[in-house]
Order: sequence, then C-alpha cells, then structure tokens
Amino acid sequence: MATATAPASLVLDLAEPLPLDGGQRLGGVRIAYETYGTLAADKGNAVLVCHALTGDQHLASPHPITGKPGWWDRMVGPGKPIDTARHFVICANVLGSCMGTTGPASPAPDGQPYAMRFPVITIRDMVRGHIALLDALGIDRLHAVVGGSMGGMQALSLAANWPQRSGRVLVIASAARHSAQNIAFHEVGRQAVMADPAWAGGAYYGTRGPEAGLAVARMAAHITYLSEEGMHDKFGRRLQDREAKTFGFDADFQVESYLRHQGLAFTDRFDANSYLYITRAMDYFDLAEEHGGRLADAFSGSTARFCLVSFDSDWLYPTAESRTIAHALNASGAAVSFVELSAPFGHDSFLLDVPALDRVVAGFLR
Repeated sequence: MATATAPASLVLDLAEPLPLDGGQRLGGVRIAYETYGTLAADKGNAVLVCHALTGDQHLASPHPITGKPGWWDRMVGPGKPIDTARHFVICANVLGSCMGTTGPASPAPDGQPYAMRFPVITIRDMVRGHIALLDALGIDRLHAVVGGSMGGMQALSLAANWPQRSGRVLVIASAARHSAQNIAFHEVGRQAVMADPAWAGGAYYGTRGPEAGLAVARMAAHITYLSEEGMHDKFGRRLQDREAKTFGFDADFQVESYLRHQGLAFTDRFDANSYLYITRAMDYFDLAEEHGGRLADAFSGSTARFCLVSFDSDWLYPTAESRTIAHALNASGAAVSFVELSAPFGHDSFLLDVPALDRVVAGFLR
C-alpha cells in the first residue's frame, strides 16, 4: 500500500501573542506542522490529527532523529483509513513540545532558552495554537478532528471550545479529565526528572541534561501503555540473553531490558522540560470543570458528529472514561457513536495493528 509523503516540517510564526489559560500572553510563537494530500478548492476536506504526549508532527513521514516511520504511518496515506487521496491531513506539534513548536527549549526574548521560565500551559492552550494554524491556512471548518490519548483530549477541547470548527470528532483511547491515578503516574515521572542532578532546575541546555531521570520517567509511563496480557505474552519471565540469573542488578529479565531500551531511546528525541510541561497540561485537563462542572454543558453548542473508541485492555484510559463522554454527549443532544474494541495491546492499541480500528476510522471519516 502506498505511503504518505510530506516535505520537511512547515512552520508558522504567529503575528500576535497567544493568550493562555494561565493569564499570560505568549509572544513569538512558532508552530511546526506537516500536511499530507491536497486541500480542496472549498477547503472542506481538511482533517486535523492531534498527537499524543510523546508524539509530534511527523505523522506519516520518517522521523528526522530516529529515522523511523511516522507514528501513524499505518493509518495515514493513500488508500489508508485516513485517506490522503481524499483528505488534506494536518498534524501540528503541540505548544510546549520540542519538535519545532515553541516550548521550554525555545529561545525567550532575551535569546536564552525559556527553560522553566516557560509558562505552564493547558490542553486548551495547545488547541489555541491549532486554531491559529487553521486560521492561517484559511480553513474555517474541518471535515474532522482526530486524536488518540492526549490527542483525543485536544479533539474534545476543540469540539467544546470551538464547536463550529469541525464537522466530525473522533476520540480514541482518551478521557475528559485525568484521574488521580493518571496524575500519580505523571508525578512519578516528573519527580524522576527533577531528582536527576543534571536537571539543574531546568537550566541544563548546552549540557548533557537529565537523561537518567527522563529515561526512568519514560520507563514508568511505558508500563501504563501496555496490558498485563500483552506483557506476559511478549516477555513473561524470560531471561535476556542468558541462561541463568546473575544474582545482581543487571537486566536479567527481557522486560527489564525492554524498558531500559525504551527509556534510553526516548532521551535521544525528547526534551525533559517539555515532558514536565506536557504532562502537567494533561493533568490539568478537566473538560467539565472548564464548563461549569457539568460535562454535557461542554458540548451544548456543538453541531458535530462524534465517534468514541476504547479498548478492552486499556487500563490507563479504560472504557468507562469513554462511556462517560458518550453519556454527556447524549445528554447534550449530540450525535454520537461509541465502540469498545478488543485488542491485547493495552493503551498503545490505537498505534498498533488493530484492523477493527482501521474500519471504524475509515467508516467515520467517509
């Protein structure tokens, strides 16, 4: 099957400061993004795909650092569920990230990296950046906005706060707010970063940086993306390249070696301060709280069709979270469909080979 192609990341420099939920106005914002396919003359075929916590704009083209295929390459391209022969697909790096959009590693007005001077941001702030990009592209109304995990939060925020900007909203493996357990796992990761002496209060740019702490944060988070069944099938208690236990603290087990690899590889492509800021934005996300305490009220002005997808093995954002959103949408009178899919991969199922998801996505976007 054909693969989507894209040029090097495009950039948009916002002419006006971006207002933030924290009360600040952030000037000099740059948004990095990629597009795939051709925008129709009436601009009615645009699909905005929002990425997850550690994702980026390299949706369906090789990552410039790792060389790996785009994070949703299997889903986006000619003839694929998000069909670039039909749709003009946009993916923008979120505010606070480290892949081209303004974040803690970006230069502040004094020319030095913002580091921890960067303002704390929210999911809604990220979506303000997306809306600014759509305005610059002259796209008043999307055919659809699509997102999994944190991307689903962005899709929900866009639907709630800019209800006329999208005709369809597809939310996969996500939630309308972070639970105490979600916040707890993120706090473990943040503390791992900040406990690394190399973090230096966030002022590590130009030096090695808190690689050990960030690797531990990634290891802890990665466990939440998998399922117990999937980990058992993939690793069990099998030893790593040895026939007996070493009676030491090397990576005796395959699962230990896997997590260490995931942690170290992550430090090659992600900024530790960005990890702090983006996880904090996710923890602050509470769509009901933003709209008077009642989730249904968040969608009272929406005319979009919604589709919610969960996975039976996802314990990070379990099906109950999607069902809560579905009930709120029903209460608001919105058109909504909801499906729980069976997959053994846990939360990461939305990124992996789940043919049933392909069918749902393709059908909903037609």
